[in-house]
Amino acid sequence: MRWRLAVLCHVEEVAGNADMTCRYFGITRQTYYNWLRRYRAEGTDGPRDRSKRPRTIPNATRAEVIEVYLKRYHDVTISKSGVWHILDRLDMSRLPASQRYKRHDRRWKRYEKQRPGHHVQIDVKFVEPLPGSGKHKPGATPVGRRGKFCQYTAFDDCTRLRVLNVYPDNNQKTAVQFLDYVLSQLPFAVETIQTDNGAEFQSAFHWHVLDKGINHIYI
Repeated sequence: MRWRLAVLCHVEEVAGNADMTCRYFGITRQTYYNWLRRYRAEGTDGPRDRSKRPRTIPNATRAEVIEVYLKRYHDVTISKSGVWHILDRLDMSRLPASQRYKRHDRRWKRYEKQRPGHHVQIDVKFVEPLPGSGKHKPGATPVGRRGKFCQYTAFDDCTRLRVLNVYPDNNQKTAVQFLDYVLSQLPFAVETIQTDNGAEFQSAFHWHVLDKGINHIYI
């Protein structure tokens, strides 16, 4: 507010010209004249920011719709702009400080937890079959459509234990199967699963993790 009043004073006391002041402060003429008009009409409180929220929102999303698992349980879809308006109305439109942009030298942090199962990472990669291990051998895992296997790996950040398995395809179905396999192999309970944003770790996998009582976060 003080800065805006200083801009208005700059025209009268320093520049004597609105165009020069606008260029100096990097604002548009329209902005300057809006502030000036409101200052003349309302005094020092005139140039303050005004709420852009309409007085009435007849098409606002109902609170009971916001509070449910929309798509999964009620097949309700809200547009991206609708989601933004909901978050903005609840003062949740900005990322928390822990997730905002950080300088390169401050980004990297070794994941090292003090409790087994507190944080388990899951990733997947394609691997070539070994020569002579053809897909027609009895008991062999079928090779996927690309002639490769999909190797899933789970890694516990505390104990450094790893669980691995291979599948012929890479999709949410195999990701769910691997999660169940991991939970059956680790000798401790898992609290959080971390994955990348790959298609295999999206809605079906995400909800399956939550249904197990485990938190799921994306890197």
